[in-house]
Amino acid sequence: MADDLNRDGIENQVKGASKQVEGKVRNAVGGLTGDASEQLKGKAKDLEGKAQRKIGEAETNLDD
Repeated sequence: MADDLNRDGIENQVKGASKQVEGKVRNAVGGLTGDASEQLKGKAKDLEGKAQRKIGEAETNLDD
């Protein structure tokens, strides 16, 4: 069970980091094109990624 939690934690950290990168890119593209909607979607995706990454960190720490 501990190995599963650690694996899930690492997986959530990686997925969260990926979402953060996607969000930052969308935010930047929206800023360059003047698309406020795209910027907002990018910021939301970035926050979603941060939350998922933090959940992964917590899962990994629980394993320790």
